[in-house]
Amino acid sequence: MLGDIRIASNVYIACGYTDMRKSIDGLAALVQERFQMDPFSPALYLFCGRRCDRIKALLWEGDGFVLLYKRLENGSFQWPRSEEELRPVTWQQFRWLMEGLSPEQEKAIRPAKKGAMF
Repeated sequence: MLGDIRIASNVYIACGYTDMRKSIDGLAALVQERFQMDPFSPALYLFCGRRCDRIKALLWEGDGFVLLYKRLENGSFQWPRSEEELRPVTWQQFRWLMEGLSPEQEKAIRPAKKGAMF
């Protein structure tokens, strides 16, 4: 199905700045050469430029790549800029990012651990 990102088993953020002029081949080459990952794996790779108001997402669907592009009309994405690495994120962190929040929420309610009630 075209653009169904739920097929992705992992989500990765390319920290730092990415040249947003890159298309499918350029982004797939970044994944393979710079980050030593397989762009043909069932993973969603996210990229953001300097302005932080646009992201591109690259996804292999088994028969070809899908390139998703989102441009915000107001606000900006809270993109991790400190490192030049490919960082795995959870689906919850991905949702936070798409909602304009930082993927690292310090005040989020974390899942409880099983244990004694009192």
